[in-house]
Amino acid sequence: MAGILSVSRTNLAQRRQKLRRQRQIKVIQTIWRTVAVTGMASALLWLAIQPMWVVKDTKQIFIKSGAKIEPAQKDIYSLLGLSSPQSLWRIEPSLIADSLKKQPNIAQATVIRRLFPPGLIIEIQERVPVAIAQIRKKQPATSCTVAPSAAGKSTDVKPCVQNNSAANKQSELGLLDASGIWMPMARYMSMNPQEELPQMMVIGSPAQYRPFWTQLYEAIRQSSLKVTEIDFQDPTNLILTTELGIVHLGSPSNKLPEQIQVLEQMRHLGTQFNPSHMDYIDLKNPAMPLVQVNQKKPALEIKKSTQLNTKPILNP
Repeated sequence: MAGILSVSRTNLAQRRQKLRRQRQIKVIQTIWRTVAVTGMASALLWLAIQPMWVVKDTKQIFIKSGAKIEPAQKDIYSLLGLSSPQSLWRIEPSLIADSLKKQPNIAQATVIRRLFPPGLIIEIQERVPVAIAQIRKKQPATSCTVAPSAAGKSTDVKPCVQNNSAANKQSELGLLDASGIWMPMARYMSMNPQEELPQMMVIGSPAQYRPFWTQLYEAIRQSSLKVTEIDFQDPTNLILTTELGIVHLGSPSNKLPEQIQVLEQMRHLGTQFNPSHMDYIDLKNPAMPLVQVNQKKPALEIKKSTQLNTKPILNP
C-alpha cells in the first residue's frame, strides 16, 4: 500500500513539472511572437515612411483604358486632386475614382495602389462618342446709348439690333454617346488625340433631344441608312440629312423607329425621282410618306407634294 502511494506521488510530481515546463514554453512563445510582430510592424512602418513611397509626378501613374496602358497625361493628372509630392499610403483610391466618374467622358473608374514600383494604376472606361453635338447660343444684346432727347433731360438706352442673324449666335461643339451624355470636345480630344471623330452631327439643345435620342440613335444604328446630320432646332419638325436627301419627321415622338424603318425602305427612291428635283421627304406620317418635288422654270418655281411610289405630275 505504501508503494502505491509512493508511485502516485512520484507521478503527480512529474506531471506538475511537465505542466510547468509547458507553461514556460507557451510564455516564451508568446513573448517571441510579440517581439516578432512588433518588429515586423516597426519595419513596415519605417519602410512606409521612406521617400520612395511617394507619388511625385505623372510618370508614376498609369492609365488603363481597354487593352492599352500608358502614363497619365497632365490634364488627367489634374483631375485626380493630388498634391505633389504625396505619400502613397495617404492616397484614397475610392475618392479618386469618384472624382473621375464625375467627368462627363468617363463612365467607370477604378484606382489601385501599386507597390513595386510605387505608383497608381487607374483603369477607366470611357464613353464612346457617336455624334458631334452643336449647341447654338444667342449672344446677349449689347446696350446702345441713343442721343439725348430734344429736351436734353434724359438719355434713352436701347438694345443694339444686329442685321446679321448668323452673327447673333454662338456655337459650342461637344460629343454625344449612345445614351445622350454630352462631353466637351476639348477634354475628349486631349485624352484621345489619335481618335477619329464621328461623322454624324446633332444640332440643337440637349434638353430638347435627350428624351428621344436613345431610341432615335438606336434606330439609325440598326439601319443601313447613312445619316450625316440631325437638326433638333425646331421642336415641331425634326430634320435629318441622309444619303437620300433632306427628311422631315415632324415633332419627335415614339414613332421615330417606325419612321427610320420606312425611310430605309425608300432606298431606291432615286430611281423614281431625279435627286435634283427633290426638295425633301415628308415622313411626318410614316403610313403616307410624301416627296416634296421642286420643278424649276424660268422666273417660276412650282412645288408639288407627291406620294411615294407614284411619279410626280408636273404641269407643262
